[in-house]
Amino acid sequence: MTPTENTTTRNTNTTNTTTAAESSHKAVLRSSLGVLTTATATHGTGRDGDIPLPRLPGFVESAFSPLAYEAARQCLAERPGERSRTAVALASTAGDTTTADLASRRMVSGRVHNPLLFMQATPNSVLGYLSREFGITGQMFSLSTLDDPLTELLSMADLLLEDPEVDRVLAVGVELGGSERLAAVYEELADGRGHPAPALPASAGLAAAVLLGRPGNGTPVSIRSAEAYDTDIPVGADAAGATRPPGDIQSLFDLAAAHQRLLQEGGSHLLVTGSRAPAFLLTADPEAKTDARNETETHAHQ
Repeated sequence: MTPTENTTTRNTNTTNTTTAAESSHKAVLRSSLGVLTTATATHGTGRDGDIPLPRLPGFVESAFSPLAYEAARQCLAERPGERSRTAVALASTAGDTTTADLASRRMVSGRVHNPLLFMQATPNSVLGYLSREFGITGQMFSLSTLDDPLTELLSMADLLLEDPEVDRVLAVGVELGGSERLAAVYEELADGRGHPAPALPASAGLAAAVLLGRPGNGTPVSIRSAEAYDTDIPVGADAAGATRPPGDIQSLFDLAAAHQRLLQEGGSHLLVTGSRAPAFLLTADPEAKTDARNETETHAHQ
């Protein structure tokens, strides 16, 4: 992931050395955040709701950029807000691995390099595309992490919202399907910890986005750090105990599902990312819930 204009890369593979056990003893978020809206987009997974890939000028072959764009677009369409005061953070463990695979195969076969297959810049390129399409002029970051992407993105949003010139943070996570090359990459990254490659078809992809702001002012749902949840599920495993690959974005999908349920039903929801790992409490604002639901329904019928 290479920095481009108005975009900064933060590689948490090398900078984040805190273990899950250590992180369980401190709050990830210094204050509550407001969840303005959430969105998901999947392609080629066989799940209900899979979509055809949107066509983006300059992006070829891979599902990475189209899915990141679609999840972000849904959030920004539902809650347009002030784009000049919106920051963006995009998280993915290994970036656009589909493009990396394709570029490598072309090179090994002796074919002429295609300049569009520049996988190192894909995350920043799609951020630049979002910036142009939606007039976003706030800070933009590409994150790479082996830890839970939701935790990393919420932590980044918490930090960015300390800036009085930032009112909202659009947090996006992307995960692509596996290949033999990607499986080798994950094995190397996991450093013998037994994490598998993504259990998705090679051409499949997932993306989820959450638009965050400061709590209050009609924010329908808030999220704050909670005590680490002590279960028998190993760190990095899902609710069924199956080991998750590094950077698995299921927790972002869990957040989106909980957010939608709280808009309809109210109450609160404890979002657990793993045993003795960071957990988060989502709470619906009864006064803002009805207005937010009506706003969502209005946009859905436009």
